[in-house]
Amino acid sequence: MGRILADDFVLVLGNGKSYTREDLLESARSMKITYEQQDEDAGTQTVRVWGDTAAVTARLWLKGINDGVAFERRLWFSDTYVRTPTGWRYAFGQASLPLPADPPAVEGKR
Repeated sequence: MGRILADDFVLVLGNGKSYTREDLLESARSMKITYEQQDEDAGTQTVRVWGDTAAVTARLWLKGINDGVAFERRLWFSDTYVRTPTGWRYAFGQASLPLPADPPAVEGKR
């Protein structure tokens, strides 16, 4: 994670909380949250590239344990990457609030 996260990385969650690069690295080191499942739902990913900037959007299925409490949810996310002289860096992420239990079908997909 340390190699891909930009120094000024920010993640903003649907509830308004934001996390820095160091927040994410510390969370990974502490293993406060462990993931059993972290998969994009098939057919939901869109990648857009504009020069040295790329955005990835998809619906994500998460399942794991946070501070001893099990969770499972789906959400939408958008991640922004910037090409640097040393490679692509993850600069900004945004995640929605958890979706209803039965998320809507992807446009044109069933």
